[in-house]
Amino acid sequence: MDYRNLQNRKSMHGRIVQELGMQIVGGRFAPGQRLPPEPMLCETYGVSRPVLREATRVLVAKGLVISKPRVGSVVRPREDWHMLDPDVLFWTVNSIPEGEFFQALMTVRQIIEPAAAALAAISASDTDVERISVAYTRMEAAQTASELLEPDLEFHRAIMAATHNDMLAYIGNMLTLALTESIKLTSRHPNTHALSLPRHKAILTAIENRDALSARQASVVQLDNARADANSILGGAALDHAQPRGT
Repeated sequence: MDYRNLQNRKSMHGRIVQELGMQIVGGRFAPGQRLPPEPMLCETYGVSRPVLREATRVLVAKGLVISKPRVGSVVRPREDWHMLDPDVLFWTVNSIPEGEFFQALMTVRQIIEPAAAALAAISASDTDVERISVAYTRMEAAQTASELLEPDLEFHRAIMAATHNDMLAYIGNMLTLALTESIKLTSRHPNTHALSLPRHKAILTAIENRDALSARQASVVQLDNARADANSILGGAALDHAQPRGT
């Protein structure tokens, strides 16, 4: 169930999940802190305890809180949160500075995507390569940044699927929302289309040639350039400050 679009959800259960979720992720309730007592929350939202407890169970399932007898709901440590859950990811995107989110995402992408591209180069079937190629062709045909978004996402999903590693494919799908925000950010660069195409073409060519080392390197270059594009958009100071030491 999607709790990201409050305006599309009429139930109070949905509203409670989203509002408490965003408050937790946004730091209103810190790890280790108890949520307000049930009677207070029931009064705040005008709902019965069963409705409130249904919403609380959703937050528990997302790893945000733990319910303790005679204590109530307590916020769990951030490392226990299900960060790839689409709702938790959406709440995170909307509760932290844009540059901070992009930096965290780029770190994840730089760890995963080059290795995935290398694995795809040696594992992909002809059908997999065709799927990646079709996505790239659609990228070439895109006339606007908004038209470029979906084929760009498909390009990266197709590479993850081409690894024939179910966990990598799952991670690729779960990262779609985060990757969407990343692409939207870099698409603000005035030359985004012209800059993006050759970077992706290099990855495709390496995979077509079954060249794992070149695929890895092409992915590294693409991500390095994506970081540079974002740096020029957001301002170097913010991203440089967020850059982990030793990288």
